[in-house]
Amino acid sequence: MIGFAALCLVATAALLVAQYRDSILGIWIAKPLAATAYIGAALAVGALDTAYGRMVLAALVLSWFGDVFLIPRGAPRSFKAGVLSFLLGHVAFTLAFVLRGLDWLAVAVTAAAAAVVAAALLRWLRPHLPRDLAAVVHVYVAVISLMLVAAAGTAVALGGAAIFVGALMFYVSDLAVARERFVASSFSNSAWGLPLYFGGQLVLASTVAQGAAW
Repeated sequence: MIGFAALCLVATAALLVAQYRDSILGIWIAKPLAATAYIGAALAVGALDTAYGRMVLAALVLSWFGDVFLIPRGAPRSFKAGVLSFLLGHVAFTLAFVLRGLDWLAVAVTAAAAAVVAAALLRWLRPHLPRDLAAVVHVYVAVISLMLVAAAGTAVALGGAAIFVGALMFYVSDLAVARERFVASSFSNSAWGLPLYFGGQLVLASTVAQGAAW
C-alpha cells in the first residue's frame, strides 16, 4: 500500500500546482491519477477479501467517478453527475461501516452533534444555493452527516479511530467543495480541501486490511 499512498500524495501535490497555475491538462492528469492511487491502495491491502472491503472499494470507485465528473468547469450536468457519484459513495461508506458493527450510544451522541452542525452548514449555504440544486444539497448534507455518524459508531465499536478520522477528513473536504462551488471561488479551497480529501480516502482504504488498527 505504501507505494500507492506515495503516488496519491505526489499526484495530490501535482494537482494543487495545476490548480494554482490553472492548468486544465495538469488537472486532468493529476486528479484521476490520485484517485486511481487510493483505489490501488485499497486493493493492495485486500479490499476484495471481505464484505467490508468490497463495500469500501465500491465507495472509492464511486468517489473516483465523482472526482472525474467535477473536473470540467461550467458544466452543470457534469457537476450534478459528480455530486450524485459522491452521494452514492457516501452511502456505500455508510453501509460498509454498518457491516463492521455499530456502538449505538456513540451513534446517538454523534447524531445529535451532527444534526447541529448540519443545520448550521445549511444555514450558511442556503442563501447561495441555486434553486435547482437546493434540494440536492440538503439531501447531500444529510447523507454525509449519516456517514460520519456511522463512522463514529463503528470506530467506538471496534475500539479504534482510523475509520472515524478518514470519514471526518472526507466530510470536512466536502465543505471546501461547497464553498468553492456556492460561496467563494478561491485556490484556498483546494489548498486545504484536496489534501484532506485524498488523505481521508487513503485512511479509509487502509482500514480494509485484515487486522488493521481500526
